[in-house]
Amino acid sequence: MTIHWCGTGLSSIPGLRRLIEAGHPVVVWNRTVEKARTEVGDLTQDIRAFSLEALAAALKPGDIAVSMLPADQHVGIAKLCLEKGANFCSSSYIAPEMRELDQAFREAGLVSINEVGLDPGIDHLMAHDLVARYRASKAYHNDNVLSFTSYCGGVPKEANAFRYKFSWAPAGVLKALRSPSRSLRHFTELRVARPWDAISRYDAPLPVPESFEVYPNRDSYPFMEEYRFETHWKVKDFVRGTIRLNGWADAWAPIFREIEGLEGKPLAEINAALETRAAALLQDNSYAEGEPDRVVLFVALKAERDGKPVFHETWAMDAWGDVRGTAMGRLVSVPVSLAIEAVLNREIPAGVHGAPHDPKLLARWLDQVGHLAQFLRRIDHLG
Repeated sequence: MTIHWCGTGLSSIPGLRRLIEAGHPVVVWNRTVEKARTEVGDLTQDIRAFSLEALAAALKPGDIAVSMLPADQHVGIAKLCLEKGANFCSSSYIAPEMRELDQAFREAGLVSINEVGLDPGIDHLMAHDLVARYRASKAYHNDNVLSFTSYCGGVPKEANAFRYKFSWAPAGVLKALRSPSRSLRHFTELRVARPWDAISRYDAPLPVPESFEVYPNRDSYPFMEEYRFETHWKVKDFVRGTIRLNGWADAWAPIFREIEGLEGKPLAEINAALETRAAALLQDNSYAEGEPDRVVLFVALKAERDGKPVFHETWAMDAWGDVRGTAMGRLVSVPVSLAIEAVLNREIPAGVHGAPHDPKLLARWLDQVGHLAQFLRRIDHLG
């Protein structure tokens, strides 16, 4: 079974190299062959120019195609996998069009595994673990009131005046700021048109106390079902969001005003304006050669009864770039490589899935994450 790894961008390389070094048969696909050779040419010569037609000609039954390409490429590759009898993997969120392929993958006995990067990915593993621990605890009770938060973000380890440095496509960062969100706050649905309308403070449970700015991201509601919250549970708060350095909102205020000024304009004009602005921002706020990036992730579940906490645990992670490369690259691509191995080992059932719930896989993958981060701990706030 051959692994067809498509895309060798900033967040792809550590996991790709891990698979090749482990001896798996890997074909590396990239639009620019020379760029891929720069990244993995010391390990393999099987590097090819990517196109859907070329991939179609190479895919064999039982293979797995890995899309580390832009999200709009995933469904096309997944459909090609169905046609060729191959499996599929990506680190991205499951789009509605991908979800619609679930029955087809099940009937074909094939796997489409997604949301197995950092966020989404490692955050899911932590959430699954906390929910399982809560269910198994003596504190579990139907009368409990639950609060769940999950905040993740890439931030500069060495802070700059802009309070942010770009570790992935800057245009993507700006476009994400135009996305509305839906979360649950104090038993009430909170809909926010733009992130800067809902920024709050988060005090992180790190060895050295540190506070951040956080805001809700995307639609949190579907993940209550994904994390196996029961419909009768009394959920007070449920928020999945993004974390930024303190001072980020003030530093980005001019950017927010620019984005607000684009409202009502044609999409093509908006995208062009964002691309132009992104290029300027990247020039002034990119990482220097060898400069460490940083990734922080905090996933917490608290249960209260009669106003008092009876269960409160947090997974806390802090990672930064080192001689192994960037933290973002490690934490996105190595979990992808673990998911690929799980598919090859037939540990993932047929169908379209996100990160696994299986306790054995959770333990194994989180153990691996512990080797990728400088700090990873599950904290029991009640001792």
